[in-house]
Amino acid sequence: MTTLSSVPVETISGLIERVTFYSDETGFTVLRVKTKGQQELVTVIGNVAAANPGEWVTAEGRWIRDREHGLQFKAELLQSVPPTSQEGIEKYLGSGMIKGIGPVYASKLVKKFGEKIFDIIDHESARLQEVDGIGPGRRKKIKAAWGEQKFIRQIMVFLHSNGVGTARAVRIYKTYGESAIDRVRENPYVLAHDIPGIGFLTADQIGLKLGISRESILRATAALEHVLAEALSDGHCALPRSILIEQATTLLKVNEALVAEALRQMLEKRFLVEELIGDEHLIFLPNLKKAEEGIATLLTGLLCTRPNYPSINAPTAIDWCEKRSGRELAPSQRAALTQALISSALVITGGPGVGKTTLLHSLLQILTAKKLRPLLCAPTGRAAKRLAQSTGLPAQTIHRLLEFDSKQGRFTRNENRPLDADLVVVDETSMVDVPLMHSLLRAHPPKAALILVGDVDQLPSVGPGSVLADIIASERIPVVRLTEVFRQAAASRIITNAHRINQGAMPEMSERNQESDFYFIERETPEEITETLLAMVQTRIPGKFQVDPIRDIQVLTPMNRGSLGVRELNLALQERLNPVRSGEEMVQRFGWQFRSGDKVIQTVNNYDKEVFNGDIGIILSIDPSEREIRIHFENREIVYDFGELDEINLAYAITVHKAQGSEFPVVVIPVATQQYLLLQRNLIYTGVTRGRRLVVLIGQPKALSIAVRTQQSGRRYSGLLTRLKAIHS
Repeated sequence: MTTLSSVPVETISGLIERVTFYSDETGFTVLRVKTKGQQELVTVIGNVAAANPGEWVTAEGRWIRDREHGLQFKAELLQSVPPTSQEGIEKYLGSGMIKGIGPVYASKLVKKFGEKIFDIIDHESARLQEVDGIGPGRRKKIKAAWGEQKFIRQIMVFLHSNGVGTARAVRIYKTYGESAIDRVRENPYVLAHDIPGIGFLTADQIGLKLGISRESILRATAALEHVLAEALSDGHCALPRSILIEQATTLLKVNEALVAEALRQMLEKRFLVEELIGDEHLIFLPNLKKAEEGIATLLTGLLCTRPNYPSINAPTAIDWCEKRSGRELAPSQRAALTQALISSALVITGGPGVGKTTLLHSLLQILTAKKLRPLLCAPTGRAAKRLAQSTGLPAQTIHRLLEFDSKQGRFTRNENRPLDADLVVVDETSMVDVPLMHSLLRAHPPKAALILVGDVDQLPSVGPGSVLADIIASERIPVVRLTEVFRQAAASRIITNAHRINQGAMPEMSERNQESDFYFIERETPEEITETLLAMVQTRIPGKFQVDPIRDIQVLTPMNRGSLGVRELNLALQERLNPVRSGEEMVQRFGWQFRSGDKVIQTVNNYDKEVFNGDIGIILSIDPSEREIRIHFENREIVYDFGELDEINLAYAITVHKAQGSEFPVVVIPVATQQYLLLQRNLIYTGVTRGRRLVVLIGQPKALSIAVRTQQSGRRYSGLLTRLKAIHS
């Protein structure tokens, strides 16, 4: 591209015919504009808060000649305003920016009301029903969407004028409503707290532009909250005072005394709390300290009660169970079952193939025969479905069990409205974090037993804490450790190699051309690993094992970034497995292009939609007119507005953390030394145990060796273990 400083600055204006490209993140846009005196459309490039077909655009800049795209107008200043001509209004309304109006209705509305259509929508919306096909429902939808768009546009212009991308404008409007700009002007740091995808640095950029001093206590307070929030996302429940102050000071580039004063004020106002745990002064968010204390107190209460079971002769009951199922239990399982029949609280832990499911099924057979009422739950929908299939009893997610009320923002099941059961079973407990375990224990029925089932050697929860590990380490709760791999499971290389990895040994590899359910394909460079992975997923595995490459094969990777990270692999897999088809609808939002047929994952809990972090679905359809995407999740169809797509990522490849609690027919894992910081034994072990029928590792033997040898060293700051050890058993 060539530019000449001698080229004079010009101003052009015209009607936007087409928006060829627009970035929500940066505001950069490529427009095709109809200008006076030009027969052909002019290409205008520049940055603008918002641009839609039909709007009138004014651009100040210079003409340049791009080698690839030819003559373009590069705008230094670019402004667009709603159209006033009938032609512009029809394009504007028909562009899909307003729910309920596509090209057909746009033409009808302009034909009926002409240039007065905007006033009609604002002040006489009942008249919209004079147009054929518009009834009360569509009329209300158009009215609401029009009002929403006006406020969203104001937010976009506000963000853009403060040097921030406009991608989250819809989310900001949905969070704060019509007072959004006033709220942000008053305290821009609320954005980092309330809006997913907007971090401290973005909020700080707005704050500094709005005139907030670098030495402001408000700014320092926001930085402390941000550092703690980041710590929570890394699994910590708290941070040592020294680390919190150091990280916030580095972030702000200010004097440490300012941050220390901000912390003093936050502690004084009880926004944060400090506690001596061991020999460390830890800073907690009050709700997390309360949750830890609640878990310890409630488990103490459980240990002091007897389960509400009738008298059960364990040997007789176990013999009956064996005869009924036709399955002989191992001595370790009989001992565990005997323990379970007398315990008010029990942990059952062990790796794959050691009989956790058989033990649980036998226990439930005995208890249901005694007319006892169990409740079964798990952290994710997939885990709950698997639990139901293995036990033959209903199971649900913990969130559904506790009946979350999105309007009140809390679970409705608690100590005042406890669950109704004689036994509560929680599967995949390694995934349960401190707040969720506290909520579950608050709702635990009086005199009911509690059984926590999980593999403590898997990755800990994505949320704060290491609940299962801390409960086991406290030695206050009875624990059944199953270690014997049973004969049928031992025939699986997936299971035997998972145990080898967990013991720090390299997995055993299959001989060439030998049938197996576990393979390691050696490749040295990231490029070779990627190309082999794509070929495996697209053709080789589906061809050999008769599986669907999108629905049945899941790529798991340790990291988000890099050539073998989630983002790059998703883009490559999308092009191979679901390429663009002519005439097919698609939508570009938040750095992803979504197409019908794409596999996607929910990245945050959405209680209104009852879709939770880690749920995987398939896009069924995209409706540009209604600005909606329809996604199929576990026998349910959920509708997302385009502005809500910051909750969704492509899911051809996901992190191992996101795969917790799920099983997939086929798992493919790239392993390379570029993932060095994340090459840990529990991560590879967790990834391998996600595969049900086939596991394929692709990469460098050296990287796999590093992962197998490396025990997780990252400590999670928490007070739960200390509190549990204080329980008097």
